[in-house]
Amino acid sequence: MISRLVVVPHPPLLVPELVAGAVSETEPVRSACLAAARELAAHASDWVAVGVDPSGPRVVEDVAGTFRGFGADVPVSLSDDASSVDDDLPLSVLVAAWLRERAGARSVRVHLVPPDLPTAECVALGERLAGSRALLVLGDGSHRHGEQAVGRPDERAEPFDEDVRTALATADTGALRAIDPALAAELGASGRAAWQVAAGVPGAWRCTRSAFLAPFGVGYHLAVWDSAI
Repeated sequence: MISRLVVVPHPPLLVPELVAGAVSETEPVRSACLAAARELAAHASDWVAVGVDPSGPRVVEDVAGTFRGFGADVPVSLSDDASSVDDDLPLSVLVAAWLRERAGARSVRVHLVPPDLPTAECVALGERLAGSRALLVLGDGSHRHGEQAVGRPDERAEPFDEDVRTALATADTGALRAIDPALAAELGASGRAAWQVAAGVPGAWRCTRSAFLAPFGVGYHLAVWDSAI
């Protein structure tokens, strides 16, 4: 049964080698993600993760890869005993592997879901993952915050991510299930499907750590949930 769940973003800026000119500027997001990952590793050495990618639904495990496609050849592995190499791993998988290595976990198995997966199917996957002990949930918020927005600025981005922040900070699975997939897509919030998988994991939860940061116009959510039972 999952008894600790960690939510983090998965931007390339987490990896210092990919942001040589902005390492200090991106350090708050990096430090927060590593702290959350270490809490997960302290709870369990083997993780299950959920990430979003158009290649889903599929499961990725026991492989090594590299961030070469994102600007620097930084090798990472999903387990201490990776049996193969895939040079075309999705970003969420690479970040899961990067966090695993730096947190000291033994392995992470990543379930990829497509960004348009309906809410009911996201919730159903969360229910099926309940047999694991530790879940890592990877997904970004809206990329339309302010003048630095990746897309054009959108005044709906702030209230959208505030609702997500509140839901994560209060471990409100009902509020996460209520996120509108169409609105999330319009705002570039790629984490919607992964968050709704988390909302499907059975159990009562309490949030022990949460944060929201929005450097460069993108919203990044972090949370640590522990079982309240």
